[in-house]
Amino acid sequence: MTALAEGVAGAGSVAPPTPVRAGRRRGGAWRITVLVVVGLYFLIPLAAPIWFTVRDRGAGAFTGRYYAQIPGAAGFAEAFGRSLALGLLTVVLVLALMVPTIVLVELRLPRLRTAVELLTLAPLVVPPIALVVGVRSVLSWAPDHFYGTPVGDAMFALQEPALPWILVLVYVVLALPFVYRALDAGVRNAGLATLTEAARNLGASWPRVLLTVVLPVLRTSVLNASFLTLALVLGEYTVAAILGFQTFPTWIVQVGGSQPQLSVAVSVLSLVVTWALLLLISALDRRRRNEETS
Repeated sequence: MTALAEGVAGAGSVAPPTPVRAGRRRGGAWRITVLVVVGLYFLIPLAAPIWFTVRDRGAGAFTGRYYAQIPGAAGFAEAFGRSLALGLLTVVLVLALMVPTIVLVELRLPRLRTAVELLTLAPLVVPPIALVVGVRSVLSWAPDHFYGTPVGDAMFALQEPALPWILVLVYVVLALPFVYRALDAGVRNAGLATLTEAARNLGASWPRVLLTVVLPVLRTSVLNASFLTLALVLGEYTVAAILGFQTFPTWIVQVGGSQPQLSVAVSVLSLVVTWALLLLISALDRRRRNEETS
């Protein structure tokens, strides 16, 4: 039997080919079909506005003048700068609120984890339109009753058109679910208890622990939370429109009435920038993992 097996295996010094099941071939073709359908589902809606902005109907050729007009468009720099400033302020405030909260819950108050999760999910339960109507009612009611007082002055300061802080406060509330999920995923796998205990035993204060231990460990989670918050602010329309402030999304809608190609070009460009930021965060995360494993 052994000699016979050796003779068959060595015949021509070629091993018999491994049979491929028909089910595997059908499974591979099915996966390719699904990927193609999903790719078309995402690419066609993106290709349609790009085609709308680069096609010159009069000359029957392609043009990029609508994208070239974006930097010099009336009100673009002001609206985009305002939204960017609102986004950065929102990122700073929401991180300053949630990073210590999550660390405290993880290390000292684990029983409050469920309560914190429910509180951060509340903005998903309450529709933004209901939230902004309530905020608008408070803003219109307070000056009538507190005019000439510090409370009334604070209400007016929150509604300064150049930099409306009331939008920052509302955006912080709207960003809580996304920021909490991003940070909580990083905290669960970081082993903060050991790191913070070692830092405290070496004499570090809690603020220094947060800055030099917690934030570097949660770098990827902080970047993800910041990206989600900034994307939310740059794309939020309902709150700004109802409260009467001009931000980047409201400017796009306003311009779309008279210059639809320019409006769509700005939207496409903002989407491309968002994707670029997402790819950058993914590259930084991959680089960090490679450094940790090497």
